[in-house]
Amino acid sequence: MNLIVSAIGQGLLWGLLGLGLFLTFRILKFPDMTVEGTFPFGACVCVALITNGVSPILATVISFVAGLLTGLTTGLLYTKGKIPILLAGILVMTGIYSINLHVLGKATVGLLNEKTLLTSSFMKSLPTNFPSVVLGLILVSVIIFFLALFLNTDLGQAYIATGDNPLMARALGINTDNMEILGLMISNGLIGLCGGLIAQNDGYADVNMGVGTIVIGLAAIIIGEVAYGELSLTARLVAVILGSIFYRFVLLIVLKLGFSSNDFKLLASLILALCLMLPLLERKFSLAKILKKGVQKP
Repeated sequence: MNLIVSAIGQGLLWGLLGLGLFLTFRILKFPDMTVEGTFPFGACVCVALITNGVSPILATVISFVAGLLTGLTTGLLYTKGKIPILLAGILVMTGIYSINLHVLGKATVGLLNEKTLLTSSFMKSLPTNFPSVVLGLILVSVIIFFLALFLNTDLGQAYIATGDNPLMARALGINTDNMEILGLMISNGLIGLCGGLIAQNDGYADVNMGVGTIVIGLAAIIIGEVAYGELSLTARLVAVILGSIFYRFVLLIVLKLGFSSNDFKLLASLILALCLMLPLLERKFSLAKILKKGVQKP
């Protein structure tokens, strides 16, 4: 039971990564590699502040701001510097590695005996592993509410139009550069926030903890879409969170089957590849059935 509750809590917290990635990968159609730098940056900033006596709430908010800044940097490189989005993300991701080392002072810093959002008196009164579930539910509910609100405003619709058809958006007078920068900032802000929360949940920050995070975020998005099919935009945000939880259950099952935790990233890649191929396999098998029926007709 503890493992199941832990998987749900982890899925909710990691779901913020999926939501952030959804804003760029699905709406703007951007392969934003900044993710793998933003996530550890948010974690390192949060842990460094907490270990220096800053309130966990303020440290968590600043991890969100740190993510905003990385998104802004990538956005400016892409829109004003005319650097391809993939390369711009890789440049920022690479540069952040050195910044993380300066922020932490070393490769890994723990939060042993430090106050975090998950060790407050209220959270301590909850059963084992429930603090991450409660915190995750609160944050996910609030963030989905505000994202849905934003995407249904005129500004949000301009942002969606930019992702759908940039040429048409520009013809309608939308400043697509500003929309792309805004999207990258909000996306990376959520990812930085996720990094700060995961660092508090795991009890440490490491400069290398961002490796493979883009796969985790994409897995949450793809699994949610495959499982629930055609949905409204707000429902798709909820599906991303459910996909993140489902992904954690898959990893839990894999662990129970006797695989090493060292294989998680490999297995995550295989799961994502399978999910991405599902629509293709479904079409192929449907076509095969139709052809088979056609051949069997007298």
